[in-house]
Amino acid sequence: MNLTPRSTTMNVHDYKYADFAHSPLMFYYEVTQACDLVCKHCRASAQPTAHPSELTTHQSKTLIDQLSTFRRPPVLVMTGGDPLKRPDLFELIRHATSTGLQVALTPSATALATRKALYSAREAGVSRLGISLDGPDAKSHDAFRGWQGSYDRTLRMLDNALELELGVQVNTTITRRNFDQIDEMAELLATRGIAMWSVFFLVPIGRGVGEQRITADEYEVAFERLWKHAQSQPYAVKTTEAPHYRRYVLQQQGNPQLNPKGPTRPSVGHRAPLGAGDGKGVMFMSHTGELYPAGFLPLKCGRFPQDSVVDVYQNHPTFRDLRDSDRFKGKCGICEYRQICGGSRSRAYAVTGDPMESEPDCAYVPTGTT
Repeated sequence: MNLTPRSTTMNVHDYKYADFAHSPLMFYYEVTQACDLVCKHCRASAQPTAHPSELTTHQSKTLIDQLSTFRRPPVLVMTGGDPLKRPDLFELIRHATSTGLQVALTPSATALATRKALYSAREAGVSRLGISLDGPDAKSHDAFRGWQGSYDRTLRMLDNALELELGVQVNTTITRRNFDQIDEMAELLATRGIAMWSVFFLVPIGRGVGEQRITADEYEVAFERLWKHAQSQPYAVKTTEAPHYRRYVLQQQGNPQLNPKGPTRPSVGHRAPLGAGDGKGVMFMSHTGELYPAGFLPLKCGRFPQDSVVDVYQNHPTFRDLRDSDRFKGKCGICEYRQICGGSRSRAYAVTGDPMESEPDCAYVPTGTT
């Protein structure tokens, strides 16, 4: 099979701090909640079959058209559940790329994730795959994912993506289960030809309520390990729902670019661009059209198609509050890193019931406080 070489990078580096006010950097569309897995940490508590009110093909295309009207159109991430459970998936991808949107896809490691399916995604226009791997061996990963054989299938997906010249971001969720395996994971991924390792820190929501978070002090240990690997591995490293890793990185760099009005360019390795976070450069839409600041922050701010995604992002009070770091409470509201970090608003809400409260899993004490 002949393959046409293509770029596997996501063009996000022209996104500026000022763009937060009018355009998300990343728009996550949960195209379906159907999935054949029962992962321990699943945000969506996914089910085997699609919801009867899942958006239609026409409605999904209308959404895509609307996304293209943002002043700076976002990267569209088609997620789930398992996006491959949706019959019109490749049609939607082709429509999105025809409007000029970049598309990323997060397929689940099931029997649907064949080489043929990944090839079809590539030909439809997918720029990057997000593939989950939560342990360095079959025992740890399969226990997390809920079925034996998930690890081997995930490695086959990684091999197929590399062969197809599809860029890959590996997503790993850190909990009490695998905290001590960070270094093993990093070394394993060094052999897989990936573009980025995105390390997610658990938010207790959905089935994730039953998992154990690591402590605030253990975050600092994890950050130290991730920073070490960011300097030495052939892939980039970023965190998800752990924006205080940016604070750690700046501390290691002697606080370059620390500016009360916000950073002027991305941090080292162009990861964690510009301090994006829940509702601040990020927007999420459920399979039934409900609009949220993030997939892990269940504060409904509207419903598509009744509400405009552009208007909700730009003008809904929840989104506007989340973009104003000076409104945060507790130590997050006075922290000198609040513009580029700001803490996980999703975790603050999950733990305290208030998305503006301090990050509950941060050990840092802001300058000037006791």
